[in-house]
Amino acid sequence: MKTPNFRPVVLCMSGHDPSGGAGLQADIEALLAQGCHAAPTVTALTVQDTVNVSDFRVLDRDWVLAQARAVIADMPVAAVKLGMLGSVDMVDTVLEVMSQLPGVPLVCDPVLRAGGGGLLGKDDVGYAMRERLFAVSTIATPNLPEARILAELPEGTADECADKLLPFIEHLLITGGHGDEAEVHNRLYSRDGGRHTFTCARLPGSYHGSGCTLASTLAGRLALGEELLSAVRSALDYTWRTLRDAEQPGHGQYVPRRLPLDYGQ
Repeated sequence: MKTPNFRPVVLCMSGHDPSGGAGLQADIEALLAQGCHAAPTVTALTVQDTVNVSDFRVLDRDWVLAQARAVIADMPVAAVKLGMLGSVDMVDTVLEVMSQLPGVPLVCDPVLRAGGGGLLGKDDVGYAMRERLFAVSTIATPNLPEARILAELPEGTADECADKLLPFIEHLLITGGHGDEAEVHNRLYSRDGGRHTFTCARLPGSYHGSGCTLASTLAGRLALGEELLSAVRSALDYTWRTLRDAEQPGHGQYVPRRLPLDYGQ
């Protein structure tokens, strides 16, 4: 006998990665592992592999709104996860979607560059995120290079970037995977002055889709009702395990192994 679906629904607004390493496929796999249901709304199409991105096309605003509205009308959305937006117009689109979801937690992964360094939007996208999108976000999860772009501090430390960005957003998780220290330091900052540092062993190699994995997992944990600090810890632990067991399906970066389903247990 079929039973009602009690898995929390997470609306994912992100781009499609044909290599399957990042973007919406990463969101779907990570959310499945948390016991959530992913509702993917495509914001952009990309031409990329596990090495880098070579081109992208942002979808028409009306198409994206239609996708999101269809989900919202049909399912109880428990959280929203943002990935690649690619244009200022798409920032406006997200704001319109969130106006229909008052009180729903929003995890913003400010995807501005691919793992190989290729741009996934113009510089004004980061500015629009900071000035307008952060206000409706629960937490943003930039890596340090992205935080520097958002804070307009090209050489800024994580602390300096957080000081610049916290007036715009309540919580900020700046990940440290792009450094070269033996340990990775992931730093959670809160506007109320809270500071937490999570450390883990640095793994060899580089990874395609680690940021997507982290942000979607965090959205899933919030959708399940987990408190923010605990949800951040859970998401970081899960993501590290997916990187530890990563595979190299192509000629470029490793892809996190987000399944089997018992990873989230």
